[in-house]
Amino acid sequence: MYAMRAILRARPVLKRAAAATAASAAATAFAFGPEAICEKLTFKLVEDKTTPLDLEIQQRFLAMDQGDKVQAEYVWIGGHNELRCKTKTLMRAPLDVDELPVWNYDGSSTDQAPGTDSEVLLVPRAMYKDPFRAGPSGTSKNIIVLCDCYKPDPDAPMGVGEAIPTNTRVKCAKIMDAVKAHEPWFGIEQEYTLFEPDGVTPYGWPVGGYPSRPQGPYYCSIGQENAYGRPVVEAHYRACLYAGINISGINGEVMPGQWEYQVGPCTGIDSPDQLIISRYLLIRVCEQFGVVVSFDPKPIPGDWNGAGCHTNVSTKAMRAPDGYSIIVKAMDRLGAPGKQDEHIKAYDISGGEDNKRRLTGAHETAPITKFSWGVANRGCSVRIPRMTEKDKCGYFEDRRPASNMDPYVVTGKIMETCVLPDA
Repeated sequence: MYAMRAILRARPVLKRAAAATAASAAATAFAFGPEAICEKLTFKLVEDKTTPLDLEIQQRFLAMDQGDKVQAEYVWIGGHNELRCKTKTLMRAPLDVDELPVWNYDGSSTDQAPGTDSEVLLVPRAMYKDPFRAGPSGTSKNIIVLCDCYKPDPDAPMGVGEAIPTNTRVKCAKIMDAVKAHEPWFGIEQEYTLFEPDGVTPYGWPVGGYPSRPQGPYYCSIGQENAYGRPVVEAHYRACLYAGINISGINGEVMPGQWEYQVGPCTGIDSPDQLIISRYLLIRVCEQFGVVVSFDPKPIPGDWNGAGCHTNVSTKAMRAPDGYSIIVKAMDRLGAPGKQDEHIKAYDISGGEDNKRRLTGAHETAPITKFSWGVANRGCSVRIPRMTEKDKCGYFEDRRPASNMDPYVVTGKIMETCVLPDA
């Protein structure tokens, strides 16, 4: 969602070893062989092939007046759960998302359509202020437009046909509409890991190696020796606030170079919509800082925490007095025969394969094979907060979704299991 699937599913420790081996081989050749100079230069060219661009120069152009015209950045999910975008000039600022035009793109370049019939339509669903084109005053009319994707149909209204197979938003929207009277709220905790530009070395880690200290001092930490990448985190936080994302907090995570932010509470379809745009903003911020963000659920094998997307859930009945019984009812439904496998398949972008590396029963996770729930227990599939138990109302936290999960699939699945039977 995000970064390219290759980044989402990478096994960085193997790549880091390969990078270190390649560097060592190049250095050895340079010292001992007549071909050494060519080999060393080739390695150096590959390593330093990107010329850093001066963002201050870009800022001079962003400061120029653009008149009444508006830049609208259309954002959508590509064929491999990655985010794509392109910009359209509007003659004036739209007052509502319904005023935005349907657009199109080449679906054959995103693995979402064949080359012989490549056009895919972008239907605007939500719009947000664009922090990357805010201008010198810190505010502008430029916007980010969240879209979902459809096949063209000349005979359909506005020429928009059926949703393409990778459009998971359309099913989620139907479920959220069906449970609308229950007023579902979601708070999603997005964990992620920062990497050096090589996409192999976690930010702040030695190349080809590991931190000098194990996990422990990095969670909610301060100090250069503990908190790696805070400028990225703070910039993303402010970008979300400007854009209109209901970001509710940030914190450093257990593994060094790993962070978390929370989006919510949001109601219904607004929750996955906002999470998608928050990921877009994070990737764009990292692009400007020259680092890479990974949403891989287990970026570094071994005794290091994985990355999740814990999903906090409540309904109007759960938040009401004596709502605890409704929460327990939801636990019974989540633990019903067959439901664990059903949800695990929905909780990462690989049908459960990515979470096999993360949900081991260690590192604050429950085993992937068995559903469990408990109060204040981070070793369970679902955690009930202590205050929810005390107040007899509140919310629950499903800890199984992976950091690369599709939020439309996950929020829709939870509603389908826990609330839709009563709708």
